[in-house]
Amino acid sequence: MYYTMQGGARAADRLTSIDLRERGDFPLLLERTTRRAAHSAPEPNIDRGRRIVNIVVALIGLVLAAPLMLLIAVLVKLSSPGPVFYKQTRVGLDRRHGRPDTSNSRRRVDYGGRLFTIYKFRTMRVEPVARQVWASREDPRVTPIGRILRKYRLDELPQLINVLKGDMNIVGPRPEQPAIFATLREQIDQYTHRQKVLPGITGWAQINHHYDASIEDVRRKLRFDLEYIQRRSWWEDLKIMAKTLPVMIFRKGGW
Repeated sequence: MYYTMQGGARAADRLTSIDLRERGDFPLLLERTTRRAAHSAPEPNIDRGRRIVNIVVALIGLVLAAPLMLLIAVLVKLSSPGPVFYKQTRVGLDRRHGRPDTSNSRRRVDYGGRLFTIYKFRTMRVEPVARQVWASREDPRVTPIGRILRKYRLDELPQLINVLKGDMNIVGPRPEQPAIFATLREQIDQYTHRQKVLPGITGWAQINHHYDASIEDVRRKLRFDLEYIQRRSWWEDLKIMAKTLPVMIFRKGGW
């Protein structure tokens, strides 16, 4: 699923144009998984080990991908007017672990987690006015270079910088836009439990399910995200990273 805004980005990460009034019951497995995730305590030792692995892999990835990223940057710049990178605000880790935020009495909006700026290579032509519409497989706004980047998910490479900054891990639930996150948490039970861990570039949901096309797709991916949170470890992260490579190479689920 693609939802686009001024310059565009991957619709798996956007959902505003869906009819969010659509509802349905969770499968029993999802209900059980969400209950376990909801009551599981934070595990700092596990997450610390995972964080170290993710940082090391991100550093190695940046070094190895640097020539490719430089080439992509040049091609993006030459393919259409506009910036090389696309930036957008996303919802990250919720460090409250279910407790209300009392650290700032002036705070008026509960975003569900810490807001951060995510980076991608730009894949669409820049539009003067932001539009909120579906992007099809043959969306005319996607540049020729952008179409290739999306197919192989190379537009996500700049998020290695987000990993080093501490905004993300390589493995974790995909981060969402604040407005869409606010809508989804009202429509889908236990959706906020995705924020118990740092968001990721790839994840258990991404390698097991195609891009979202409906609310039901979001529910299914939530089940995978919560399963991952339950069994997360540095070894599990390495296995998911390895399984991500075939998804990229063979364009599984990519546009």
